[in-house]
Amino acid sequence: MGETEEERDNVGKLFENFVQASTCKGALQAYNVLCRKLDLDPADNGTFYSSLKAKVTTWKAKALWSKLDKRMSHKEYKKGQSCVGTKCLIIGGGPCGLRTAIELALMGAKVVVIEKRDSFSRNNVLHLWPYTIHDLRGLGAKKFCGKFCAGAIDHISIQQLQLILLKVALLVAVEFHINVEFVKLLEPPEDQENEALGWRAAIRPADHPVANFEFDVVVGADGRRNTLEGFKRKEFRGKLAIAITANFINRNTTAEAKVEEISGVAFIFNQKFFLDLKEETGIDLENIVYYRDNTHYFVMTAKKQSLLDKGVVINDYIETQKLLSSENVNQEALLCYAREAADFGTNYQLPTLDFAMNHCGQPDVAMFDFTSMHASENAALVRERFGHQLLVALVGDSLLEPFWPMGTGCARGFLAAFDTAWMVKSWSQGRTVLEVLAERESIYRLLPQTTPENIAKNFEQYTIDPGTRYPNLNSSCVRPHQVRHLYISGELNSCSLERAATIRRPVNLSRRESDIRPTRLLTWCQKQMDGYRNLIITDLTSSWKSGIALCALIHRFKPQLIDFDSLNEEDHAANLQLALDISEREFGIRPFTSVKELSEDQELDKTTMITYLSKYYELFRGTPLPASGTLLSSTVLYYLVLFRMKRSQTVQIQFTKGGGNSAVIWKRFVVKLRTCVKHNHYFKNTVIVGSSRESREPKENKVRSMATQLLAKFENTPMGCEINVIRQPSFHTATLLFSSRQYTLSCQSLLLIGKVEQKGLSSFSCIVRIKWLLVYLIMSTHRKLRICWWKNVSHCTEETDGFSFIPVLPVILQKKAQTQQAREFQTKSIKEKAVHLSGLFSADSSAVLKFIFIITQQLNHCVSQGGSVRRAFPPSGDKCHSCERRVYMVERVCTEGLYFHRECFRCSTCSSALRQGAHAFDSEQGSYH
Repeated sequence: MGETEEERDNVGKLFENFVQASTCKGALQAYNVLCRKLDLDPADNGTFYSSLKAKVTTWKAKALWSKLDKRMSHKEYKKGQSCVGTKCLIIGGGPCGLRTAIELALMGAKVVVIEKRDSFSRNNVLHLWPYTIHDLRGLGAKKFCGKFCAGAIDHISIQQLQLILLKVALLVAVEFHINVEFVKLLEPPEDQENEALGWRAAIRPADHPVANFEFDVVVGADGRRNTLEGFKRKEFRGKLAIAITANFINRNTTAEAKVEEISGVAFIFNQKFFLDLKEETGIDLENIVYYRDNTHYFVMTAKKQSLLDKGVVINDYIETQKLLSSENVNQEALLCYAREAADFGTNYQLPTLDFAMNHCGQPDVAMFDFTSMHASENAALVRERFGHQLLVALVGDSLLEPFWPMGTGCARGFLAAFDTAWMVKSWSQGRTVLEVLAERESIYRLLPQTTPENIAKNFEQYTIDPGTRYPNLNSSCVRPHQVRHLYISGELNSCSLERAATIRRPVNLSRRESDIRPTRLLTWCQKQMDGYRNLIITDLTSSWKSGIALCALIHRFKPQLIDFDSLNEEDHAANLQLALDISEREFGIRPFTSVKELSEDQELDKTTMITYLSKYYELFRGTPLPASGTLLSSTVLYYLVLFRMKRSQTVQIQFTKGGGNSAVIWKRFVVKLRTCVKHNHYFKNTVIVGSSRESREPKENKVRSMATQLLAKFENTPMGCEINVIRQPSFHTATLLFSSRQYTLSCQSLLLIGKVEQKGLSSFSCIVRIKWLLVYLIMSTHRKLRICWWKNVSHCTEETDGFSFIPVLPVILQKKAQTQQAREFQTKSIKEKAVHLSGLFSADSSAVLKFIFIITQQLNHCVSQGGSVRRAFPPSGDKCHSCERRVYMVERVCTEGLYFHRECFRCSTCSSALRQGAHAFDSEQGSYH
């Protein structure tokens, strides 16, 4: 009897050592000692827990067994028989991986967890939702950590949480292996008759026993750096927000215990605190959080200008990746910045602020952009090779990255763990593959929307059944036919490109700075391509594959970098390579792909292209086009306005479809203009106003750009109008000032003359007046030609009525500008806009605005003589985004910048009526749910 009592005491001490172990290695060592003492084999997962419970009977152990027995009593587990025979491999020993392992083990599955580290070295502190605290208490967390969520505490350190879950997992027969790194999945061999092997994993070290483990289910829980192939990622972004996390040593003194925690203070709720902080230390924060656990944990959002002023960030870059790169961050200044903020935030009550060390032996301080969240497009898929099926799933940060201000990481991670366990249960019980995947995807759609307020409030009823956790669950919103692409029975196409772009690292994070919807990005790109010949942008993928669009985008803002007219539109590879090289060299934008990959007819990934083009958007958004300040030569204007005709000859040209000689004349005109532009003839007599000799070359490229764009407009002009062209004796040469906006208005003016002619009005006087106004404009700018101007006037007195008012024009313009300054620009007419803008430009460039004003005035006069012109624009009004019919203010719903009829505002998937504010918007697809 005494020996029995002594053995019980020894077993009790060994079990207590296991419960009180404070490190990962310590817990594993105590567990192995206990199993050897009791002669138990963890590999026998079917009977391990019951045998352990029978042999460890101390009062502390019995309290823990009662907790676990209550959990095992859930009907979904079927007394540990739900998943008997199922073998699962879990990659990653973080909180979510371990929580998933526990659920699978409780259903009777054989579970193996591999972790590449040998210690739990992360110091961060996790915020816990109420249901998460209740769940961990149900697993006996209080038995392993007496201070767990005592009182109003709602957080726990990652180290402590991992230790609690590891110990529970070991008690339910989960195999846990440290220092084992997952490399890739190994497919079953093709020769199944001689080698009847299933799915296995390639690991490091290769000779580890886990290398021979065959499994039916694999779960990726290895964080943002997900190593499982087949899952594409999508990104959700906010504006630039730079986070700093810092961990200081907690010596557990009385003085430290008295310091009040900061559960989350934002600037808007306590402006005085942040203003005092900025005034005293120069540190400008948006919010700050302080938790006390194993360490003093601080997380704060710092403003970029504050980091620049304090010397933390050395240089200001547009790209976040360059801004937060290790080469651009002063580590000593970063440590001082974090220490000052922590000191002020705790009212200088912490006695010492010595940094805790991370697993690399360095101060545990990190800075990164934390508003970029990545999520997998799908939660699971099935692969089948040579008769062996494998269920592949993701949980934790691999599935959905957390949103820090809400503390969603642990809570949503546990929900995903339960959902994955439910899927494995359905899989093991023989449901069809597509039904299993469809249900999982239906449930996954709810995960990003979960908050502490919209999940079920009765935590006692929580099980792995999603219906107990999600109110109003629709588990069939995704139909089986919609997930057929997730059943992969052949070779797997690698998704490494999408995955690599989403890997987030502290102080070196690739992310766009601001948010832009794909539709807005497409519209912006289309506007930049306006005027480029034969270049139409219809989407964000195929339209960019030839490379000519990227070259045009660069040429639009930096014409000196690309000779656009010399590009061969048929040589896609050369154009794309040129654009990628220039972007990387000049703007620091890394290529999104290689020309070799595209030459193999691979489709461009939409997410990747949006990321890449958004960098151009951020770089050039709001940037004015390069100042033109250029004068087109006489050759260009000669073909733009007048044809080469005999002296004193009046010719009437009618452009009509199939109009015989008229079509030939039009084609000849365009060909001559193209030849002029292509061979650079117009540079010979080009006059550059207000430019130095060094700056002429870029501006000449700009002239070519505008001439090319104008040519595109001429080529696209419908041939259905009459134009009278008068050739005056003295008009041998002419030069016209153009800019990116002015030439468009000039074209419209010429086309308007054609419309007036169609109305039966004579365009003779219009053309005469326009010609002489052009000459006046040129002569007023160039002194040497002024003499020729007056000579010509003396021979043309019969037409002076067209320009007799010109000498008093500057006075009129000045007076009108003074009287119209108070009016809003958008409400002005084009004449008034021209007057307003003339004051914003130099004297040379304002001449063209005078030209536009005069032409418009003369054309309006012509129109008023012959009647009104039909309005070219439809009446104002918003269109419904769904039915594209007109929607009036009283009947419309406005959301995400789009308008709907109330009856048209429905779910894009199931067509259910939606309520404003209670919907989700997919910015990539432009759909509502």
